[in-house]
Amino acid sequence: MMENAIAWILIFPLFGSVACAILGMGNKKLCYPIAVLSMAGSLWGGIETLRQVIASEVHTVSYIFGGWTLDNYPRGVGIEFHADILGILITLVVLGVGFIVAIYSKLPVQDETPNKESLFYTLFLLQITGLAGICLTGDAFNLYVLIEVAALTGYGLIAMGSKRAEAATFNYVILGTIGASLYLLGVGYIYIKTGTLNMVGIHDVIVANGLADSATMQVAFVLVGIGILIKMAFFPFHAWLPNAYCNAPTVTSSLLAPLVTKVMIYVMIRMVLSVFGVEFSFESTLWVDVMPWLVVVAIICAAVMALAQREIKRMLAYLIVAEVGYMVGGVWIYNYYGLIGSIFHVISDACMTLCLFLGAGLILRKAKTTHFDGLRGLFSKMPLTMTGFFIGGFSIIGLPPTCGFFSKWYLITGGMVSQRWEYMVVLMFSTMVMVVLFFRLIERIHLAVSESGENLGHGHGDLGLTKEQTRFDEGPLSMLIPLLLAATVVLVVGIYNQDIVNLIEIFLDEFNLPKGVSH
Repeated sequence: MMENAIAWILIFPLFGSVACAILGMGNKKLCYPIAVLSMAGSLWGGIETLRQVIASEVHTVSYIFGGWTLDNYPRGVGIEFHADILGILITLVVLGVGFIVAIYSKLPVQDETPNKESLFYTLFLLQITGLAGICLTGDAFNLYVLIEVAALTGYGLIAMGSKRAEAATFNYVILGTIGASLYLLGVGYIYIKTGTLNMVGIHDVIVANGLADSATMQVAFVLVGIGILIKMAFFPFHAWLPNAYCNAPTVTSSLLAPLVTKVMIYVMIRMVLSVFGVEFSFESTLWVDVMPWLVVVAIICAAVMALAQREIKRMLAYLIVAEVGYMVGGVWIYNYYGLIGSIFHVISDACMTLCLFLGAGLILRKAKTTHFDGLRGLFSKMPLTMTGFFIGGFSIIGLPPTCGFFSKWYLITGGMVSQRWEYMVVLMFSTMVMVVLFFRLIERIHLAVSESGENLGHGHGDLGLTKEQTRFDEGPLSMLIPLLLAATVVLVVGIYNQDIVNLIEIFLDEFNLPKGVSH
């Protein structure tokens, strides 16, 4: 069982979803413990697989389903799951977020989706199966299948929200289908030209046959790239994201916001480095010249739109779009440090976005709103919740010792070394916007200042509220503990950033990325 830990990563949530679907119809109370136990088992599989990958001489672990072997059959005949350091790190992020959200989910699911627990947890576990599978699959077509598994379950999870969620889901379905279709078309071109769908095999054929200048492969690269950009909500393909995350149930947004865009950024990194290869992706296409400027536009527009929001979840949704720009930029400045920053920011952003959405869920439960005008007195009323929430906020700003500081440090270093000053400037600009956003929130919550700057109390620091309105009244422990755990993870990942960066460097060393000016 230990040597097949990579398979258990998927087996636990997959069979857990079946158990929720069958047993939940008879007794809906069984769904929550099944979901938590399934995520605990899957997380164990992920930790054990990471241990095996680190211990391996080549830092990879492969598992071929169905009894196929590489000794008797060529690579790509059987369905291969392939865990290298990058794949298993992002898988652990997926499983860790899933585990924390599963613990958090009990009361919000009961209150927001009554009598749908069986359906909700079935889709929840299938979502984790799809996202973890995306990180581990070694086959370009199976990657498409797993992207669609994650997308279809995501549509269902979002549609269970408010009345507006159905329209938001329809918007997501249209854009998601376009993105998936472009990706699949690109994979078709790849298969026509290389004769294989195995990711390692595709790269080997490109190198062996000198396909870097092939028009077919260039078209395939563009199709795959644009499909992935739509799926990750890269500006201006972001239109589906704010409405979907704002109108979804609390648990849905807490699961999807930290993971979906980040996993798709992982897919882009995987395609660029391991499938098409460094030489093809960076030296045979125009993307290195074009993408950094598109990133500049994306970050500025998303940051300005976030600045215009007056509702926490919608503000956070636009911040996610800006953060996507950060990570895409880290890849396309074509620099060793930029890629370290991009990969580390995938991990950091998942942790801090989780923190913020769990906090927003607790605020909504107690204050009955997440609009800025309804937040007065929350520091007095919910000090632990607000502490956890603002640890996530300070990480997005990039204050040490949170994880966001260190990932931004590497991104800025990459921009400086590759002399991409436009990228560095927009990173600084968006950071200043985030400072304004979160300190404006603190001002509204703690000092009770109106939109126009007028003090709503009877003096500086007076909230203008009764003692009853500011009485200590934290959220339920089943929701508060996961939030504080997420906040702790944000700090721990920041404090132990060097250990994570060391693993990322082991993965990147084989690609010989430039450590100075690349052009």
